[in-house]
Amino acid sequence: MYSMDPLTDVLNAISHPTRRAIIGQLAGGPARFLDVAARFDTALNAVTKHLKLLERANLIERRKQGREVFISLRAEPLRQVAGWVHEYERFWTGRLDTFEAHFKNRKKKEKKK
Repeated sequence: MYSMDPLTDVLNAISHPTRRAIIGQLAGGPARFLDVAARFDTALNAVTKHLKLLERANLIERRKQGREVFISLRAEPLRQVAGWVHEYERFWTGRLDTFEAHFKNRKKKEKKK
């Protein structure tokens, strides 16, 4: 898979409900790989693929401690998404204000008739 930029990687990573569920779980603190995988009714290989996508987007990091692999959330890349969405929030707020004004004016005109 070709990566165009970090934002694309993060958006791709959070596009799947399983990966969003993993992020939600890890928001509570680091977890062992098997604890992460236990929440899903799927093969360990499928969970591993989801984790690789999250790792590619720098949303998680793995740490080996003896035989255990601990996975931690790195939420900083989500700020890129928040910033991108915020730009469009300003756009839609302006559009919705215009839309509201249009209907208020229309309502006033209808009352005058």
